[in-house]
Amino acid sequence: MKKNPIQLLPLPVERTLKKFGADIRIARLKRGFTVEMMAQRIGIHRSTYSKIEKGDPMVGLGAYAAALFSLGFGTPLGDLIDQRNDDAGLLLDLEKLPKRARPKKSPQGL
Repeated sequence: MKKNPIQLLPLPVERTLKKFGADIRIARLKRGFTVEMMAQRIGIHRSTYSKIEKGDPMVGLGAYAAALFSLGFGTPLGDLIDQRNDDAGLLLDLEKLPKRARPKKSPQGL
């Protein structure tokens, strides 16, 4: 028997997706858009859009990104894990630096 995909998610991730969906719903309502209007703008069925507002993890990331764009949020996913803002990654890079610098050997036989 297959497990429900949402049961495989860590609880904080599940909660975050639900909040994200609820925030998208609030943004839609503030702009006076119907579910049907949003679904048409994104190019998906209205039942799929309803899943976005519920924070369904089985909806494609592209649909979430299109919803954000249609609501006027631009493309925030593009900068979400920008390498320049990845503090953990930058620290890992620093750990890989050599302890001391050595001159490169010149090629022999020239």
